[in-house]
Amino acid sequence: MGLGFQEASGLARKFLRELEAPFVGRHEEALVVVLSILSGEHAVLIGEPGTAKSALIRRAADLISARFFKYLLTKYTEPSEVFGPLDIRALKEGRYVRLTRGKLPEAEIAFLDEVFNANSAMLNSLLSIMQERILYDGYTEIRVPLWSLMGASNRIPEEPELEALYDRFLYRVLVKPVDQDNWDRLLEAAWRIERGEIPRPEPIMTLDEVKEMYKMAMSVDVMTVKPQLIKLLVTLEEKGLHVTDRRKGKILKAIAAHAFLHGRREAEETDLMVLKYTVPKDPEDFEKISVILTEELKTRERIIRELMEIRRNIENAREAVNKLQHYDPRLTDYFRNLKMVKNRVTTLVKDVEDPEVVGLAEEIIEMVDLLIEEIMAKLNV
Repeated sequence: MGLGFQEASGLARKFLRELEAPFVGRHEEALVVVLSILSGEHAVLIGEPGTAKSALIRRAADLISARFFKYLLTKYTEPSEVFGPLDIRALKEGRYVRLTRGKLPEAEIAFLDEVFNANSAMLNSLLSIMQERILYDGYTEIRVPLWSLMGASNRIPEEPELEALYDRFLYRVLVKPVDQDNWDRLLEAAWRIERGEIPRPEPIMTLDEVKEMYKMAMSVDVMTVKPQLIKLLVTLEEKGLHVTDRRKGKILKAIAAHAFLHGRREAEETDLMVLKYTVPKDPEDFEKISVILTEELKTRERIIRELMEIRRNIENAREAVNKLQHYDPRLTDYFRNLKMVKNRVTTLVKDVEDPEVVGLAEEIIEMVDLLIEEIMAKLNV
């Protein structure tokens, strides 16, 4: 590959940008696909039909020049449809041979639509392929080159027999319809696709390069966030979100991949946001864990949201102060509260290096100082 850590990380970010480029409102879905590929794991996209799930996976395979297999499962799907038919000529000679050309056993990236329609004849083979990268076929073992298997479904399985299959997907994301604010962009993008104006993408890297990225990601020091991760896992358990021992270990791979994607050799607290995609199991879990992570982690998004709310409160306070007469005793309360707000803003951005966040905080502190001066003038101090 010949790329250093930062160059490889930059290429991974380019992969993410190129993957989501034609789609509207699909950043999270694209991020999950990229993380699954960087960590050599599997992902399932859960949502109604017509939300670009298939197109997203197809594009990911094209961008890394990977052998691709796609199939829509039904409860009547035969193993031969996915794994290849038996060679009748070999069978007559007493040999058990499966013709796998163009089928899942030869794919590097695979996409199974309505994956939870898998019947009992399919399940064991899928599980061994996903877990061991081996297809146990009659008296033979076929080692497969599969790197990541992506599934899609319009439901979360409730059948006990599908629980093991669902658990094999480290990453899980709810794919919702594009929100109304983005319908304008959606229609424009959809029309470009319908007119054939978005060509099949040119590869930007190979699967061999992805495998080198995987090694780099696995070299990331994730123990730097071990105390915070344990604390989060305890909080999740207390709130009814159980994480199996196996999944706890797998989550570390997701944390490492996220850190690598952002050019970090050591994981940071913000990388724990991947729990949003690796912990949820039931439908209500997805929203629940988002709320918990927002409350527990000092993330960029949380800081910006709080800073924006503080700025709105200051603007409201300025309007109120302007209406007060000189020496009004309420001015003293505003003065005291603004001092506390200034301390809060300073604490929020302590150790934060993001220029946008720091700039917003400095802007707010300047607003506070100006309003304090106005209050002091009214108090004749």
